[in-house]
Amino acid sequence: MTKESRHNTIMELLMKHGSIQVSDLVNLLNVSSVTIRKDLTELEKQDKLYRSHGKAILINPYINNRAVSEKEKLATEEKRAIGRVAAQLINTDDSIIIASGSTVHALARSIVPLHRLTVVSASLPVSEILSQNESVDIIQLGGMLRHSSLSVVGQYSKSILEDCSFSKLYMGVDGIDFEYGITTTDLREAELNQKMMQAAQKTIVLADSSKFGRRGFAKIANMEDVDIIITDAGVSPKDIMALEERGIDLIIAK
Repeated sequence: MTKESRHNTIMELLMKHGSIQVSDLVNLLNVSSVTIRKDLTELEKQDKLYRSHGKAILINPYINNRAVSEKEKLATEEKRAIGRVAAQLINTDDSIIIASGSTVHALARSIVPLHRLTVVSASLPVSEILSQNESVDIIQLGGMLRHSSLSVVGQYSKSILEDCSFSKLYMGVDGIDFEYGITTTDLREAELNQKMMQAAQKTIVLADSSKFGRRGFAKIANMEDVDIIITDAGVSPKDIMALEERGIDLIIAK
């Protein structure tokens, strides 16, 4: 098999499975591990895959921090659909926490309560959106402002949550990795999200399908700590099966 044929086969396998072990490629292509590593190095230099711990991954799993204004422009229709479905889970006289991120902005725009709703928000845009509805009582967390996300972090943000109990937490994430967990790009935000999870009876993650297989710098929690994930129809069958195996409820927003 020529090098070009090997590269094509490797990419076909990655397109199908998302990732593949070096040892599996050695057996499938009947070449040495040295040859496979050279192939993967070349393909990585072409930005076609990412190498990690003895395997090849179709995309770079590590997320860079980006401004929320930039994130708002990505997967906009998917985020609107996720926001609409997430809003339908709010019950009469709920008290909820809304974390930060562009997907929770879509949730805030979809909330039209016919009852009193108490919202604790880490996000300034979320509070601004919800302030237009007099049926929503808003508690804006204080603390240090993250310019990239327009949300607050730090000890002041965490302290108000210690004496409160909430029915639901709606949380956006930067990455969902089945081995590592749910992540964000900021350690302070991860710590605040952990505090939010402790204060809420149910954790609901809002994430478009591009977040699967990705990993941010700061870990928020293990996958088993999540109750519900709401995503779009782009989620792969492999990821759906992985969620089912972990007992996590999956809602696909059409």
